[in-house]
Amino acid sequence: MERAQRRTFWPFLAPALVVFTLFFVAPIGFSVWLGFQSWDGVGEARGRGLKNYTNLLHDQLFLTSLKNTTLILLVGGALIFVVSFAVTVLLREMRDRNLVRSVLFFPVLVNPLVFGVMAGLLFRPDGIVNTVAGWLGVDDPPKWLAEQNLMTMIVGVTVWAGTGYYTTILMSGVEQIPTTYYEAAELDGAGPWGRFRHVTLPLSWDVVTVCALLWTISTVKVFELVLVFGGSTGGMPPNNTYTTALYVYESAFSARTTRDFGVSSAAALVSLVLIALVAVLLRRVMRRDAIQLS
Repeated sequence: MERAQRRTFWPFLAPALVVFTLFFVAPIGFSVWLGFQSWDGVGEARGRGLKNYTNLLHDQLFLTSLKNTTLILLVGGALIFVVSFAVTVLLREMRDRNLVRSVLFFPVLVNPLVFGVMAGLLFRPDGIVNTVAGWLGVDDPPKWLAEQNLMTMIVGVTVWAGTGYYTTILMSGVEQIPTTYYEAAELDGAGPWGRFRHVTLPLSWDVVTVCALLWTISTVKVFELVLVFGGSTGGMPPNNTYTTALYVYESAFSARTTRDFGVSSAAALVSLVLIALVAVLLRRVMRRDAIQLS
């Protein structure tokens, strides 16, 4: 029976392996090769060796994009997890939490472009936010959409868009914690913070780790939101709002600079390697012994 199972293993796995190789492994291999070339997508590719990568180290725009991506990763991630855990703790005590959770999850189904447009409508000079601020006596509200404030807006909207998704995942882990643990902690005199620190957080740590890895991976793909905030007039966004994804896009497709798929591939690979290193480091730092719930 074991030999028969081994014989049927590869025929069942082969279609998935073929698709994975064609659409994932092969493009990655082509990108690695292209990262050592100079190619505009039309003419013949010319070898450049490591020059694409060394140029990135001295490209101020690429360094800015790395800094902004790191800002979204750290600051946006911290805010998302604080808000998501606060909402999770509140939902755990609610009777109709499934309905509220569905409402919170709904933004995940919406394209980030929509959030950018909505934020633009809410925070424009004559928008709802400034109108309400005027009613409250604020005569000179901040210029929310000014170039120097765009990164703050981008991080804020990213938190707004992602909170429901991570709240749903965290809630699925918190709901598995037996209520007897909370009752025992309450009898021992633990308050809300004590129950969260000694019960909720340790017993949902595996789910927190998964959420942290998902967030780390997703930050390298922040693109549409930045484009709609800074490039809604048809041009590219201001340089101080670039992320690595936007830099990769401009290097390959923008008419503002000379198109070079080699530079674009090199930037994408550098971003991929850095995010992979952060994910591995995060996994090691957050590693804990498994806790069995009984």
